[in-house]
Amino acid sequence: MERPALPPVVYVPTITDEDGANRLRMHELRDGRVALFVYSAIDRLEEQYGEGHPWALLSVPNLQLAHERAPFDLLLLDRDLHPREEAAHG
Repeated sequence: MERPALPPVVYVPTITDEDGANRLRMHELRDGRVALFVYSAIDRLEEQYGEGHPWALLSVPNLQLAHERAPFDLLLLDRDLHPREEAAHG
């Protein structure tokens, strides 16, 4: 299976840590791996995190820098946070 190509820039959800610094929002998966969910359009991010959720716009080179600073195991493009039940059965 071919990997989908990343667009030149992606929208990445962020969080504010206890020190007030913005960080990329990582997700720990059930198997223990850490994933960074990225989105090709702001409306796709908002469908998953809600309108007004903080985000950053990153280029592919900036994604690489982010990975070097805070490693993650998977980079997931336009993925649902909570896959629908019918998708799990289909």
